[in-house]
Amino acid sequence: MKDIPTWIDEYHKGSRFGLNGKVLLKKNSKYQEILIIETDCYGKALMLDGCWMTSLRDEKYYHECLVHPALSSIDKKSHILIIGGGDGGTARECLKYSQVAKIDLVEIDEEVINVSKTFLQEIGSEAWNDKRLSIHIDDGVKWVEKTNDNFYDVIFIDCSDPSEFSNLLFTDSFYRECKRILTKKGILATQSESPESFKDIHIHILKSLNKIFKLSKTMYSFVPIYPSGIWSWTFASEEELNLSKLYYKEVMRIEKDCDVWNLNFQNAAFQMMPNKIVKELNSKNDQ
Repeated sequence: MKDIPTWIDEYHKGSRFGLNGKVLLKKNSKYQEILIIETDCYGKALMLDGCWMTSLRDEKYYHECLVHPALSSIDKKSHILIIGGGDGGTARECLKYSQVAKIDLVEIDEEVINVSKTFLQEIGSEAWNDKRLSIHIDDGVKWVEKTNDNFYDVIFIDCSDPSEFSNLLFTDSFYRECKRILTKKGILATQSESPESFKDIHIHILKSLNKIFKLSKTMYSFVPIYPSGIWSWTFASEEELNLSKLYYKEVMRIEKDCDVWNLNFQNAAFQMMPNKIVKELNSKNDQ
């Protein structure tokens, strides 16, 4: 199969989402099957346990939307936690901000980092060499549980879809622990799945964060290789959720460097909640 162009599909509820390319790597880590293919259309792409994670062409649709709505509001030296993020894209976007003083990246599967450094160098880029980034091979849930109160200014949950080893990252108890370790005005930013392909999980995340935090907002955009294309990111805070400062000079500089995100894009994306999601969130049957 290696070096022979073939279709690789993610199967999801009677649908499949495929890329045609050459298999560069297929191996099993301690936790999951890791596949790297090279395509003409999307460049190199990463699949974990049969699910597309990222590709060189569309990764900025995901990483820029996860990071910048949260960090475009920071105005002091900040300590960041990334749970997951083994491809390096979230760290890369965070490190564009001079206010980011330190990042702890906690990834459970070291092989994802190793494979990304080898085959997806363009995603992590120079982030891996930045002295502000510390990599920890650990369970994100356990890391949060052992962290002191009021420790991080921003937490990014950059995880895969719910699975045997990631389910706990979607629980109310985990979100409460994240709230505990955030500073007073800290922000939790998480990928919150698709309102189409993963509607039930999406609703669960939004209801949980609405219940646990005083403020939460969800933005919608597109990640072309993900099931159904449409995706979401949710941001929650206990004290403040000022997700942009229009005349903030560093934000203007970073905006020019982005392929997808800018403040206009962000403002529109926060207004894109499908009405079926609005109705479910407003229903009287909240759990």
